[in-house]
Amino acid sequence: MKKKLIGLMAMTALLTSAVLTGCGSSQTPATTAAPATTAAPAATEAKTDAAPATTAAPAAGENIVVGFSQVGAESDWRTANTGSMKSTFTEANGYTLIFDDAQQKQENQLKAVRNFIQQDVDYIVIAPVTETGWDTVLQEAKDAGIPVVIVDRMIDVSDDSLYTAWVGSNFLQEGYDAVAWLEEYLAANNRGDEQINIVTLQGTIGSSAQIGRTNGVEEKMAAHGNWTMLARQTGEFTQAKGQEVMESFLKTYDDIDVVIAENDNMAFGAIDAVKAAGKTCGPDGDVIIISFDAVAAAFDSMIAGDMNVSVECNPLHGPRVAEIIQKLEKGEPVDKIAYVEEGVYPADTAAKIKPERAY
Repeated sequence: MKKKLIGLMAMTALLTSAVLTGCGSSQTPATTAAPATTAAPAATEAKTDAAPATTAAPAAGENIVVGFSQVGAESDWRTANTGSMKSTFTEANGYTLIFDDAQQKQENQLKAVRNFIQQDVDYIVIAPVTETGWDTVLQEAKDAGIPVVIVDRMIDVSDDSLYTAWVGSNFLQEGYDAVAWLEEYLAANNRGDEQINIVTLQGTIGSSAQIGRTNGVEEKMAAHGNWTMLARQTGEFTQAKGQEVMESFLKTYDDIDVVIAENDNMAFGAIDAVKAAGKTCGPDGDVIIISFDAVAAAFDSMIAGDMNVSVECNPLHGPRVAEIIQKLEKGEPVDKIAYVEEGVYPADTAAKIKPERAY
């Protein structure tokens, strides 16, 4: 794999020229290009429980080898994210992808990253399960001269030079956007002065999406003395757990006005629970459903009249990561933080917009 002087030059250029920022900074989001429409990727599955394979570095001009550790396959968003990476890092595009599914366990990711290091890959890409616990393994990658790109969830490390770049969403802004939509929606329906009772289905506790969305909503809610957060509980980003938690909320509170689900799959579970309890939801229902991700199934739910709005979390990270890798290959500096472009999609726009969606 192209273990290379140019990679070290790129790292040096990065450290001297990149501006270090953090998740939720005021940096202008970067637009994500449409995913590559190439043939099915040739991805090598890396087994986290197997002894790491060691391969000799190939001759100059061979494919760029990328090791990608994915969180798992817990949601439609995650599936789209994996698809974007696999459709970008193909043999036809000049890459060899070694893919590893961590199955929601950080210990699997740590093992996968160490396997990538032993396999002498050119780049490591990680969609981390949680933010913390990365210092040691990333130091090992740095010592091996392998640039690391983090996607989706942010990481919390003692030294930002342990990773080269991060690509993902401004989760705090997504929380702000959800509250802004609710403010406008209530005002438009002459409910701005009503007492509004809210429950939140949180994502995996400690993940960047959960932290950002929870904090964003909480921060902006402070301006509304007539809004009450009745309860927050994790639904672990899954439909089944989301439904289970929502069933519990409905048994405890009989006056829920708004459900904030921190991803679409939990929103689907909440909708099932609301209907099973004999209530209605959506634009013409008893309960307002606010969700995040804006996957295709969310548009279907809005068109069906069950969901009010979904705040986009763009999963198409592959082209943006490839752009970073190509810059590093040329010895060019890259931005430390690269936000993808995102929108807010209410139910009354869903039918028009869905045909244009890529996921």
